[in-house]
Amino acid sequence: MGNLFAPAKPLKEIIRENQRLLKKSIRELEKEIRQLETNEKKLIADIKKSAKANQMSAVKIMARDLVRTRNFTTRFIEMKTHLNAVSLKLQTIKSHDAMAQAMKGVTKALTKLNNKISLPGIQKIMAEFMKENERAEISEEIIGDAIDDAMTEENSEAEENAIVGQVLDELGINLSESVPAAPGSKVQVAEEAPAEGKKDNIMAEMEARLNNLNN
Repeated sequence: MGNLFAPAKPLKEIIRENQRLLKKSIRELEKEIRQLETNEKKLIADIKKSAKANQMSAVKIMARDLVRTRNFTTRFIEMKTHLNAVSLKLQTIKSHDAMAQAMKGVTKALTKLNNKISLPGIQKIMAEFMKENERAEISEEIIGDAIDDAMTEENSEAEENAIVGQVLDELGINLSESVPAAPGSKVQVAEEAPAEGKKDNIMAEMEARLNNLNN
């Protein structure tokens, strides 16, 4: 009755016990096979000896024993082969059980991980990331455009000054002597005003796009 209430053995323990019994049986069979092979060699030697002595009756009896010994050897080898196959089958079951236990552990780990992860939280983080990334790209684009415009204006002004200087040199006119200082200052102020207005427009555009993202 005590065995009815005993806890069930785990599969790993059952497989280990059966493998132990199989290995023991295989060792015993190997021992019997070696003994039969030794008897076979002895019978062959005795048959040759009796044949040389012309003892044919003894030769026939020992020949019958030799056939019987070889048959038993064949049967034991077959039994050993079957036991090895059973042992391999148990090893396969053991491997499958180990794989199932590993998958069970991985499943538990994935379940805990999924319970800790909040999909709405991840979606919120990704939305904020995309928003901030877009803001950074817009800021970079506006700054790049402003730099390109500034460089274009500087290059154009330098090129224009070079052309004017070349023309005046060909005409033999000195710009500082022929052009009064005051009008020149007014022209310079008038030229600087549109540039400053353009920069203000760029800054206003950048602030408007960033405000739209914040909203």
